[in-house]
Amino acid sequence: MATFGTLSERLTDTFRNLRTKGKLTAADVDGTVREIRRALLDADVALAVVKDFTASVRERALGDEVNKALNPAQQVVQIVNEELIGILGGEQRRLEFAKTPPTVIMLAGLQGSGKTTFAGKLAKRLEKDGHTPLLVAADLQRPNAVNQLQVVAEQAGATIYAPEPGNGVGDPVRVSKDGVEHARRHQHDVVIIDTAGRLGVDAELMKQASDIRAAVDPDEVLFVIDAMIGQDAVNTAKAFQEGVDFTGVVLSKLDGDARGGAALSVASVTGRPIIFASTGENLDDLEPFYPDRMASRILDLGDILTLIEQAQQAFDEEEAMKVAEKLANEAFTLEDFLDQLQQMKKMGSMKKMLGMLPGMG
Repeated sequence: MATFGTLSERLTDTFRNLRTKGKLTAADVDGTVREIRRALLDADVALAVVKDFTASVRERALGDEVNKALNPAQQVVQIVNEELIGILGGEQRRLEFAKTPPTVIMLAGLQGSGKTTFAGKLAKRLEKDGHTPLLVAADLQRPNAVNQLQVVAEQAGATIYAPEPGNGVGDPVRVSKDGVEHARRHQHDVVIIDTAGRLGVDAELMKQASDIRAAVDPDEVLFVIDAMIGQDAVNTAKAFQEGVDFTGVVLSKLDGDARGGAALSVASVTGRPIIFASTGENLDDLEPFYPDRMASRILDLGDILTLIEQAQQAFDEEEAMKVAEKLANEAFTLEDFLDQLQQMKKMGSMKKMLGMLPGMG
C-alpha cells in the first residue's frame, strides 16, 4: 500500500537490526523505540499518539514477556503489531443498520475529501449485499455537486433523489428530510445523504451539518477524510467531532503516495472507529477497515485474508471448474489464457496484490 510504503520500510529495517541479537539489552530496546518514534513522526502521526505508542512499546519490550522469549526480536515485532492494532481502533466495526428501515447514513467531510465518490462506492457495496440504497443529493453549494452525484449514482447503478439543481439553489435540510420520506415510500432500506463540504471547517458548515443531523436523526454519521493530508485531517476531524460529532471514519485515497499519519492518528485521537478504507479510483475499490490487517500491512507481514476475499469476489467458480476440466482433458489455448488474465485484472493492480504478501510490501 503506497500510503505506508516509507513507514513500512523504516520499521522493517529497524526490526532487521534486532534479529542478530540473542538477548535484548535496555540500550537495544531504547534504540529500537527511538527509531520507531522517528519513523512515526516522519509519517506525520500525531505527537500525542506517538508518545503513548512508544511508551507502551518500551514498557512491554523491557518486561518479562521479552526477557523470557526464545526469540526477542520476534517478540518485539509482536508487541509493535499489537500496539498498532490498538491505535488503529482495536476491533473491526461494521455499519449498524436500523431495526426498522430505512437506515440513514449521513456523509460529511471537507471539499475534495472523496465524499461523493465514496457515496457511490458505498451504494454499490450495499447493493451487492442485497440492500436497496437511495442516494440523496444534499450538497447544494458546490458547483456541479448534484450533477457529480448523478454521474456516480449512474455508474454504481443506484437510485438518486435530487429534487434541487444545487449550485447555491435549494434547502439541504429539507432535501435530506424529504429524501428519507421518499426512501420510506419507495421501499429503499438505506439512505445515503451526501452533504456539503467546505475548503475548511467553518461555522456555516457546522450549522448546516448539525441541522441536517437533527432533522434526519441518522443511524450513522460517517466523516470522510483524505488520508493524504496528514495532521490537518486529524485536526479537521477533531473540530467536526466537537461541532457535530460522527459515529465512524472513512479513509479515502489510501492508495495515494501519502505518509499515512492520518490513518494512524484519527481513531486514537477521536475515539471513533475507521469503518471503511477507499483504496482506488474504481467504485469497487472500497474495503472494510480491519485494524489487525492494516497493522500487518504496515509491518510488511502481509494481508492474506483480504487477498483471499478479493480473489473470491473476482473469480467465477463455475468458470474456474471449466478451466480445470479443460486442462485435464484438452489443450489450453491462448483464448483460455486471456480469460485467466482478465479474471486476474478484476482483482486490481498486481502491485496492490503483491503488497498483501508477507515481505513483499
